[in-house]
Parts: sequence; structure tokens; C-alpha cells
Amino acid sequence: MILVFGGTTEGRKVVQLLDGAGKKYYYSTKGDRQRLESNYAERLSGGMDAAGIVAFCREKGVGLLVDAAHPFAVQLRENIKQAAVELGIPVIRYERTYPARDTAFIWCESWEEIVDYLCEQNIRNLLALTGVQTIPRLKSYWCRHNCWFRVLDREQSLPLAEKYGFPREKLLYYEEGEGIEKLIERIRPDAIVTKESGTSGYFEEKVKAAVEKRIPVIVLKRPPVPEAFYTVRGENGFRHQLERLLPGFFPLRTGYTTGSCACAAAKAAFITLVSGTVLRNCRFVLPCGEEMELPVGLVSREEGRVTYSVVKDAGDDPDITNGCEIRATVNFNTTHELRFLPGEGVGVVTLPGLGLEIGAPAINPVPRRMMEEELRKLQSFYKISQGIDIMLTVPGGKELALKTFNPKLGIEGGISIIGTSGVVKPFSAEAFVATIRKEIQVAGALGYKHIVINSGAKSERIVRERFSELSPQAFVHYGNYIGETLKIAEEEGISRITMGIMIGKAVKLAEGHQDTHSRHVLMNRDFIVTLMQESGVEETVWEKVKQITLARELWSLLPQNHPFFELLVRKCQEVCAPVFKNGSLEIILIPETSEGLLSPDSLFL
Repeated sequence: MILVFGGTTEGRKVVQLLDGAGKKYYYSTKGDRQRLESNYAERLSGGMDAAGIVAFCREKGVGLLVDAAHPFAVQLRENIKQAAVELGIPVIRYERTYPARDTAFIWCESWEEIVDYLCEQNIRNLLALTGVQTIPRLKSYWCRHNCWFRVLDREQSLPLAEKYGFPREKLLYYEEGEGIEKLIERIRPDAIVTKESGTSGYFEEKVKAAVEKRIPVIVLKRPPVPEAFYTVRGENGFRHQLERLLPGFFPLRTGYTTGSCACAAAKAAFITLVSGTVLRNCRFVLPCGEEMELPVGLVSREEGRVTYSVVKDAGDDPDITNGCEIRATVNFNTTHELRFLPGEGVGVVTLPGLGLEIGAPAINPVPRRMMEEELRKLQSFYKISQGIDIMLTVPGGKELALKTFNPKLGIEGGISIIGTSGVVKPFSAEAFVATIRKEIQVAGALGYKHIVINSGAKSERIVRERFSELSPQAFVHYGNYIGETLKIAEEEGISRITMGIMIGKAVKLAEGHQDTHSRHVLMNRDFIVTLMQESGVEETVWEKVKQITLARELWSLLPQNHPFFELLVRKCQEVCAPVFKNGSLEIILIPETSEGLLSPDSLFL
């Protein structure tokens, strides 16, 4: 069981993620103002001290705490820390995103430091954007100087301010979406003070107008997160830690792409090359901007050259590269460029259409960009003007590649370093659809306007006999993603498609299902009976349909030249036509054995 401390934007993100598991958990907030939309969270309202957290967790069997509360909820965080230690359970801190600290701002560790600075600099007119609860923290200042507090327009704001002795006429009520430009114009403060509240706390919006008006910005630094907490900065990191700390909460584990592994290894190698520091873990940024961390291992360290490795963990995705070692060797060059060099086990591009130069290592654009951005930042940080060479190697990659689509794509000698998101979602359709797009792009780059799409190896073997004049690159597997394949072909300018389809997928497609995977749709016997009625099949056969378990049994119930099969193909055509609008689509219905394959004339529509 999980107990979440929320009440923030991050808390809502946690709710969305946990709801995806379809299991009950607890969500605690100090008040009950925040709207909670969840099918599985049990709402708790009211603050809990450390003893209260311990008692609740023991009663409910809580094994994991999630701190998604405000970064300045210092006392709550201390309560969570004490409770976790007593209970012996882990804590995940879902942290906000924070902009880099602008050196032009005055950064303070405490309220006392802020007051000292205000007095030393003789700030006589201050605008405080720190909230009504912080009024007592600045009392020694506002008792003697002019000070304005912008506070939330809530019922409790005024009573609290009056309780603290703050003059009500100096309160400025904040409304959702309101900027501070007009306040600054009206008040003309000598400085503003705010907290390091992060992106979701609108930090940048708060300081923007002050910066433009050259008004000093004083910032209270966010309190540190306890070292024992597992800090994450986005949904991917949160899910990864949750899967590790509470196995089984999600039915399937996520993983990382070869591109993410290569990025972590390359960055670690660069850091060791420059600083000599040996790393066990390396942080890097995903394409979405979220910072992640992967374990890394030092392979070798020579004069001017360092190699690190990351073992690929694909989670529960059936990935052929799961468990393989992705290595990155980094050294300097004299070209002032960042170069990717071919290494053993990483394929080399031999055909156009992949968006990569022929002869280049098969490292896709997104992983390339990830590595370039990470190493360029480090290059700037360490003030290094030399160029950088990155060579990726994958032990056993050449053998692995024979089990992939790479040979047909024109990638020889090894696997590809891929990934568009950096994260592998369990049984992800994304990777398969991305492969479909690459196959079609290669076919287009080779000048093919006619491609043959099929569900797998068996159907491809049969249709290849029919189109022996076409090269392997003209044949594309759609798996179950018929609609996606047709859509991509349309986008890539393919003018003619021949689709080979087995009867099991055909009866699903004819009913309107463009994704025919069994997790989405099962064979509908009533629909099959409807087609039989429409095509003149005897009623005695209808009854037999109710007894079949597999669609392929239809071949034993009807002769192959029966109008039922022609109608089935026509229905498939009607479903596909709106997706593939600007080209010619032909459909071949493939029986169980190639010997029984019907004449193409009777199956082309």
C-alpha cells in the first residue's frame, strides 16, 4: 500500500500515474480545498505528525511513502522522514523542476539572511511574493519598513494576516493567471522577495517583470531533500523507482532504450576523461526534458580514452537487446567537432531513407541529439575547445542484429542505437510503429511506390512468391497495426499497397478494427454469421460458426471460391479506404496453406 502526501501539481501527477495501476492507495493533504479526481485514491485531510503517520501506516499496511508536497513544507518532510525511519520503509520525493539559479539574483539560505540583506541595502519598499504563512518570518522588517504581501484570495488569508499583526491595507490578493506587472507599476518596489518555488510554482513568471524593470530579486533557496529519500523529477523516474521499491504495484515494468543507455555511458566516460572521477551512476536528460539516472560501469581507462558501459534493461518489454551491454568510448580529437565513430556490434547504414548518412554508424537522430547536448554542456562547463569522438560498441551486437529488421533496412554489422522517448514502455506499440515507418521510408528512398504489407513471416513468404520481382525492402510487416501502416504509407507518398492478410485478422479488420491485437479485440462470431447471411451461406453452416474457436476454421466450413470470402475482403477494403485515400489498395486473403491460395484476380479489389 502507498501513502501520498500531495496538495500540489506534483501530487496530481502522482495520482494520474498511480491510477494507471488500478489499485487502491491513500492521498493525504493538509486541507480539503484541492479537487481530487481519482478512481482509486482514498482521500485523507488534516495534518499528520510523525506519530500519526506511523500509526496510520501500521494500521493500513503502508509499505511506501510518496512526498509530493510543497518544497517548503519543511515540518511535514521532517515528519515523513522520522516516520520512514521508524517504520523502515522507503520514501520517494517527487521533486519539482527548477530553473538554473540566476547569478544576478540574491540567493539566501534563511529568512534571517533575507532580513539582514534588506536592512543592509536599505530596502524601504518591498513586495513579498512568499505567501500569507510567511508574514511572521519578515516581521522584523515590515514593522519598520513599507512592505506589501501578495496572498491567495482565500477566506483564511485575511484572518491569518491580522493574527500576525500585518496591516490589511498592505495585502494584495492574487487571482489565477494574474501577473505582477501591474503591481510593480503601482507599487514601484525597491526589491521583490520570493521563494525558489520551481516551474510549477510559477517562479519564472514571478521574477520576469522585476528583471525587466531592473528591480533586485531576493530568493529564499528551497530546503534540501533528505538524503535517504529517492528523488525523482518526472513521471518516468517516479515509475522506475516505484517499480523497484514496490515490485508488483504496476503489472509490467518499464525500461530504457539503447539510446538512453548509450547517452549515460558516453556522459560518464566524458566526465571521467576530464575530471578523473569514477562514476557508479550517471544522470542524463530524456528528450522530454526529464532528468534520469542509470547505473554505469567503468570498462577501461587509458591515456586520453575512457570506456563506460550500461546494461540494457528493457523492463517487461520483449526486447531483443534486453540484457546486452552498451559501451561508449570517448576521447578528444583535433577537429573541434563531435563525431560518432563506428564500433563493433553497432550497425552501419548502407541504404538511404533512414535519415542517416550512408556509411555512418546506425545511431538514430534522437540518441545522437541526447549525447550531443549532454557532452556539449560538459564541454562548455569544463571550458574544453577540443573536439570529441564517441564510439559505441555492443558485444554480440552483430549476432543480435540478425534477429531484427536491420538487414532489410540496410543496416549491416550490428544493431541500431534507437529510441525516441528514451524509455521503453512494456509491450510498447511505439517501437513497432517506428520500425514500420523506417521500413516504408527506406522503400520510398529506394524509389518504390508499390509496397507489399503483411502481418508476419508466414504471410510474407506467400506474397513474396507472387511479387518475386520486388526487393526485400518493398515488403513491410504491419503486425497488428494495419491502420498505422496505411497512414504512414500515405504520409510517405506510397501510391500502391498490396496487403496480405490471414483470415483471423481479416474478420477483425472487416468489422472495423484497424488494430487487430487480441488484447483489443476478439473474433466476433455474430459478425461472421451476419456476413454469411449476406453472402448466401446456408443456415446449417451458421450454427457451426458458433462452435469454432479460431477464424481459420472457416476454411473448412466453406469452399475457397465462396462469395463469403470476397465479401470479407470487400469489407476490409471499406474499412481501410478512409485511411489510405490517395492510392491504390489491393487485398489478398491468404488461406492456411499456399497450395490453396486463390487466384489473385478474385481477391484484388
